[in-house]
Amino acid sequence: MLKRCSCGDEMPMKLRTVIYSNKVEIDNVPIFSCRSCNRSEVFPEVKPDLTGLIGKLGAEPVKQTFLFNEWNEWANLLVEAYHDKKVSDPVIMRRMTEERIDMLLDLFQIAQAAGDAEWTADIHKRLAQLSRSLLQYGRR
Repeated sequence: MLKRCSCGDEMPMKLRTVIYSNKVEIDNVPIFSCRSCNRSEVFPEVKPDLTGLIGKLGAEPVKQTFLFNEWNEWANLLVEAYHDKKVSDPVIMRRMTEERIDMLLDLFQIAQAAGDAEWTADIHKRLAQLSRSLLQYGRR
């Protein structure tokens, strides 16, 4: 996936480590990075969840490491696609996203039937994360 940088060059998406407050490493964050001017930008679809995670850490966090793909379903899909070298194909990414949404909808029904409010809320959050990303590839 590419984005045009303000300098005019292309910014490929990479999974990078974000360091917060010199103590917290957040791995597997999708970032656009420009090779020409070294400008970096967090992938827009995951930015709200990254800022939410950082907000939970507070101003004086303890030293720790997080895998961002465990916090964000879209980042999780990107990690899978990145390792399978499919991340550059928007058709494959859209299909993977739709398949994950279908799987989560099935799990959502099971969680509701089981009366598990916490599980239902977690799946709802993951579906919302994916729905933001689906706009990148068009609607069903």
